[in-house]
Amino acid sequence: MKMVVAIIRPEKFDAVKSALEVNGIVGMTVTEVRGRGAQKGISLQSRGRSISVDLIPKIKIETVVRDDAVETVIRTIREAGRTGKYGDGRIIVMPVEVLAKVRIDETEAD
Repeated sequence: MKMVVAIIRPEKFDAVKSALEVNGIVGMTVTEVRGRGAQKGISLQSRGRSISVDLIPKIKIETVVRDDAVETVIRTIREAGRTGKYGDGRIIVMPVEVLAKVRIDETEAD
C-alpha cells in the first residue's frame, strides 16, 4: 500500500476530487495548507500598494491506495489539477506499513 499526498491549487480541488471518484478513489483526507515553491509567492495590489504574499493557499489531499492504483491516482491528479503554470503543486508517494480501521478490528499489512 502507498499513501499519495497531493498539494494542489484550491480552485482545482473539486475537479480533482471528482476525477478521483470516477476512478474509484473516494477515501481521502483534505487539509487547507499554505506553502511556496518555485512560484516564490505572488504580489497583490491593495490600496495602491504592492503587497508580497510568499505563502500561497493550497489544498493537501491524502489517500491510501493499493500499489497497483498509484499510477492511476498520479495520472488523474495531474490531468484534473494541471493549469500549466507555476504553483500547480506536487504529488508525493510514501510506503504504508499498516492500515488499521478504528471502527472494527481490521488491519491490513503491506
